[in-house]
Amino acid sequence: MKQINIYDAKTRLSHLVDKASKGESFTIAKSGTPLARLVPLNESAPNKVKFGLMKGRIKFTEDFDAPLPDVMLDEFEGAPRR
Repeated sequence: MKQINIYDAKTRLSHLVDKASKGESFTIAKSGTPLARLVPLNESAPNKVKFGLMKGRIKFTEDFDAPLPDVMLDEFEGAPRR
């Protein structure tokens, strides 16, 4: 990765963005201290969801969707304790 002074980066921004779009990466520095990176965007296709990977590994109890007790609801809502 090539390091570029911030002044040079400001004066050649269009050129650097063109190069970054073609795969190059740059570190932008001020007085030799790295501050930022200019990297190409990686807009690959999002990963496809694979359904059923946990089939047979997760078990739900019969009361999974039963209403919560009032005490627990109060805690979620930040109500003072009884």
